[in-house]
Amino acid sequence: MSYNIQIFRIETKERKQKLNSEDFFENDENLVPFTDQQFQELKERLLQYGYHLTKEDEYGLHFNHEDEDYGMVLLTSHGLYFTAGWNHNSIFE
Repeated sequence: MSYNIQIFRIETKERKQKLNSEDFFENDENLVPFTDQQFQELKERLLQYGYHLTKEDEYGLHFNHEDEDYGMVLLTSHGLYFTAGWNHNSIFE
């Protein structure tokens, strides 16, 4: 098991509430993309928190942290996704 945290723009939340669809997140067109400035600031903040960029691919930017309790992060144009292990030392515990 693991913790999965997803962060989107507030406009995505508003769109979800308006559409009230069970499969809202299955359609990427429902997700409002970050602005270039937001994307850059999120990337810089992750680096400030000690995450290291490990890979860039068609999905986005992949980050890891030296302390595995901080988990892995995927930054895409539409969302910021954290995954951390299920243990008492996890950052999300």
